[in-house]
Amino acid sequence: MLKITADTERCVGAGQCVLSDPDVFDQDDEGVVTLLVESPGAEHAENVRQAALICPSQAITVQED
Repeated sequence: MLKITADTERCVGAGQCVLSDPDVFDQDDEGVVTLLVESPGAEHAENVRQAALICPSQAITVQED
């Protein structure tokens, strides 16, 4: 099971997470990351991991149980 956290204070609004998986990530009016799903299914695992890796501010954390 995946659990995602997003540090909105660190987010720089690059939007790479949204491009990685728009079903899990979105951006608010200022471009700051918002989570649409905090615990996505296994079908999102690879995209979510990629989003965390490419986030320029390292604002996304993925925990796997």
